Amino acid sequence: MTMSMTARSQPPREAARIIEVADVTKTYTSPDGSPLLVLDGITLDLHEGEIVALLGRSGSGKSTLLRCIAGLIAPTTGAISYRGRPLNGANPGVAMVFQSFALLPWLTVRQNVELGLEARAVDPAERRRRAEQAIDRIGLDGFESAYPKELSGGMRQRVGFARALVVQPDALLMDEPFSALDVLTAQNLRTELLRLWAGRDFPTRSMLIVTHNIEEAVTLADRIFVLGTNPGRIRREIHVPLPQPRDRADPRFQELVDQIYDIMTAPDQRTAAHAPAGGGEGPALPEDRSPIESPLPEASVGGMSGLLEILAARGGRDDLPALARLLTFEVDDLVPLLDAAQMLGFATVKSADIELTEEGRRFNDADIDTSKHIFAEQARQRAPLVRAIVNTLENCPDGTISERFFLDLLRRGFSEEEARDQLDIAIDWGRYSELFDFDANSHQLRLEVQLVDEDGEPRAPASVSPPGAGPRHDQDG
Repeated sequence: MTMSMTARSQPPREAARIIEVADVTKTYTSPDGSPLLVLDGITLDLHEGEIVALLGRSGSGKSTLLRCIAGLIAPTTGAISYRGRPLNGANPGVAMVFQSFALLPWLTVRQNVELGLEARAVDPAERRRRAEQAIDRIGLDGFESAYPKELSGGMRQRVGFARALVVQPDALLMDEPFSALDVLTAQNLRTELLRLWAGRDFPTRSMLIVTHNIEEAVTLADRIFVLGTNPGRIRREIHVPLPQPRDRADPRFQELVDQIYDIMTAPDQRTAAHAPAGGGEGPALPEDRSPIESPLPEASVGGMSGLLEILAARGGRDDLPALARLLTFEVDDLVPLLDAAQMLGFATVKSADIELTEEGRRFNDADIDTSKHIFAEQARQRAPLVRAIVNTLENCPDGTISERFFLDLLRRGFSEEEARDQLDIAIDWGRYSELFDFDANSHQLRLEVQLVDEDGEPRAPASVSPPGAGPRHDQDG
């Protein structure tokens, strides 16, 4: 006899606490020796009988948090406890399922599943018995002697689940376990996982899943912690009151999805303090905003322009979840494009709806030269790093400066890789708008085009050659 799928959907409030995370921060050291804050003040817990999701975009530190909970890395400050005892190493009550399957290719399915038991010095006969039981439970009986190369992606991930479950952990930790699979395989595995979870003989008491897929979190979890980015902080804890199995067509399901989209597409943590009251509108960018306070979204001009074009074709306004499904995007794919459109004043996002602004319509409808002019003015006004580069170049005697100047400044708030990414995005935007160019041989940024004065007439710094004196770099984004 098995429990109904609704029986474990809402654990009692007095359920025993398995994991407790108290005010955890995690800081790494950048290559230049400066601190890089990844997690900031994280507090949450995990109880028996519940599934909890950590939901966030790239840069929210959700995988780092999961590894802290597993005891694979130590927090910089704060504490993590298992069953009331502070962790001082690997967490004895958890097992992990990874996105990359992490199977040893030279071992069979059964040998891979036995690894955790072998590490715990379980008797060989008992290891074999428990491994075969786990393999059967996860639906891979008959493949005990197969090697990973003989299995599909879905089957390999089933091996990963069997290897984690065979040690009968108190808590099963999952790091994007379905993201490497095709849509149908992922959906099938989620359904199987919920079926196993509903059974009375499921060998774990709780589950914690890291994901960036909003519908996946609402489908699986009893509670969802939505993380912000740079650094990772908890923006909201959301309780999911829906019984299992959950119907994605249920208006209550869609309402939760819309609510979470609204939270995740709100201004970044670095800029939240400057966002206007009410949330969803694109943040105003005052003259003193720095490139570190308001980083450029990881979006090309072409990608953002494509989103605006699709939105214009759909009447200039659309529901974000519906748009994401139409484009078959995950939230990590869509959000940077939304952020770019909002930063430049081309769109607003509110209550999980995206709408073109008047400036966005002008940009979308304009010919190439006019659209570049609109983009240039918006980027210089609203994108702090682009503005900083143009202002600096205008004040250089020959209108050029080394990229190292900006990389050194950006590393005060970003890692080496992030600083490089920020400058590359700025160069993409600057080249498209013909505000400045970049010489990859000399690693120099160069002021590229005349700007306009207060009357809308072209102007250029006296020390810089007029347009046409050097090569132009039109881009399609």
